[in-house]
Amino acid sequence: MTPLGLGWPNIVSVARVFLAPFLVVLIAAQDRNASYLAAAIFIAGAATDGLDGYLARRYASASRTGQWLDPLADKILVAAPVLTLAALGEFPVWAAALIVARELTISLLRVLLGLRGRGLPASSGAKAKTTLQLAAITLYILPLGAGWDGLRLGLLIAAVVLTVGTGVQYVAQAIPWLRRPARPPVNRGTGA
Repeated sequence: MTPLGLGWPNIVSVARVFLAPFLVVLIAAQDRNASYLAAAIFIAGAATDGLDGYLARRYASASRTGQWLDPLADKILVAAPVLTLAALGEFPVWAAALIVARELTISLLRVLLGLRGRGLPASSGAKAKTTLQLAAITLYILPLGAGWDGLRLGLLIAAVVLTVGTGVQYVAQAIPWLRRPARPPVNRGTGA
């Protein structure tokens, strides 16, 4: 099953990327109804994160494209609302900077390790980080009153602590491999 030559798991990842511009427009509208719609779209996009992996495993359709596309789609889905909200003054800039810097750093590490034939699989801490990030970002997208500020900030702080902590963990994991000479990646393609 390879619709458009991509396979269903990669179609799901691409769909997640295409949600980002809609999120930006809806959040930038600064309208109550647009905010609710943006939160619904964000939650739907976040829910598809596990779907692409499930489809890849279920139908044995994991691909090299999916290995980089899925994490990239996740990062775009997170960065788009975070940067938009921060630009509007509705999300702490320090948190946006730490989240985006960590995600860019880990993406770069994954590329560098990939060039050396190595991977950097998601840790359980990183999965918890993602859950907290998604929950905190959703609360910042929603047009909630000041009574929610403590919960939003508390969740965000917990997410940022895990964001930075898992980022440090990944860098420490990657350093030994980055110090070794690069080896060409193994061609696992179909030969086409």
